[in-house]
Amino acid sequence: MGFAETFKSLSDPVRRQILVLLKNGKLTAGEIASQFDMTHATISYHLSQLKKADLVLESKYKNFIYYEMNVSVLEEIILWISQFNGGDSNEKSE
Repeated sequence: MGFAETFKSLSDPVRRQILVLLKNGKLTAGEIASQFDMTHATISYHLSQLKKADLVLESKYKNFIYYEMNVSVLEEIILWISQFNGGDSNEKSE
């Protein structure tokens, strides 16, 4: 997984909303699709892009495929972004 693929995937508002839905736990594609006014095929495409970026994991149980956030990738992104939070504490203001 590279940051470029991750950020590209996160650039789409539908994909970001899917991640918001998944923050509370696993959902099926049908449960996710019911929250949007678009076809199941479109939701499937967005899920595949999230999987490609390792932002979403899938697991099968009986006849259903469940999707969940890959928290470790999101933690890695947060850690990377946090390096830009302020400057060096030893730096002097002029």
